[in-house]
Amino acid sequence: MSTIAKITQRLPMDKSSANVLLSKLGQMSKALLLPIIGLTVFLVLWSISANNINTSLGKFPGPVAVVAQFDSLYQEHVAEREKAAAFYERQKVRNEARVAKDPTYVPKTRAYTGKETFVDQIVTSLITVMSGFLLAAIIAIPLGIWMGLSKNLNAAINPIVQLFKPVSPLAWLPLVTMVVSALYVSPDPMLSKSFINSLLTVTLCSLWPMIINTSIGVASIDTDLLNVSRVLRLSAFTHVQKIVLPASIPLIFTGMRLSLGVAWMVLIAAEMLAQNPGLGKFVWDEFQNGSSESLSRIMAAVIVIGFIGFLLDRAMLALQAWFSWDKAR
Repeated sequence: MSTIAKITQRLPMDKSSANVLLSKLGQMSKALLLPIIGLTVFLVLWSISANNINTSLGKFPGPVAVVAQFDSLYQEHVAEREKAAAFYERQKVRNEARVAKDPTYVPKTRAYTGKETFVDQIVTSLITVMSGFLLAAIIAIPLGIWMGLSKNLNAAINPIVQLFKPVSPLAWLPLVTMVVSALYVSPDPMLSKSFINSLLTVTLCSLWPMIINTSIGVASIDTDLLNVSRVLRLSAFTHVQKIVLPASIPLIFTGMRLSLGVAWMVLIAAEMLAQNPGLGKFVWDEFQNGSSESLSRIMAAVIVIGFIGFLLDRAMLALQAWFSWDKAR
């Protein structure tokens, strides 16, 4: 007899309750066991394949080499933060000494200009992708709602959406770079041009899934709900707020999830091509570096990129569940 069965026999519960508990425990074990088996098989296949692949920089990195690189990258980040702290401390001491000699002196603090670490580049990429995605959402969701409510507007704009939807970020990036260089001219810019270039490229590629799914969600609202709105003579704003948005939230969030996944992939490509700060630039720099550790560092970045993409998708799914009126979905 299994351990679980022995435990359930000792519990003061009837046979049906014990069966339900056993069923739930079995489902939980299966839900945990299958992913573990899948990951184990993947790691074994990865290790075997890596040992049999020789490149110009040595053997392809296996799981052990990549894990070692994660520790190395973190230690580099810690060392760089210590350098930055020492740099600011030296400035503070110098400024205090200058003020002591000359009370009228206004201290100036220069920013630390050391290299961005792997952790810094992760943060930079996350800030850029979320900024571009939010800008796309601000444009796409209202436009999608309007298109869903108006067949004439949908007929006018849909061809434009279908035309630009398949365009690669690699095609948008040179155009965005030229336009930003021509229009964003300032001796002391608040945001760097590289950030603006990546942000706008992400925005342009994230618009289309949100527009399409939002317009479809609004256009497919149940006619009974529309009739209720007409009977109650709701204003246009109240109609959108009380009828349109709650009914179309599932498809709106489907578009947002698709767009966020596209945005993350687009950003990495844009950073690699334009050498903008972020994970894409890190991968390209390591490829160009060509050291014996470059492949394992690139593979570590690839795993982080995939893991962050997974977390972004899960976060959007949780946000959808929180906003949706139908919690069962």
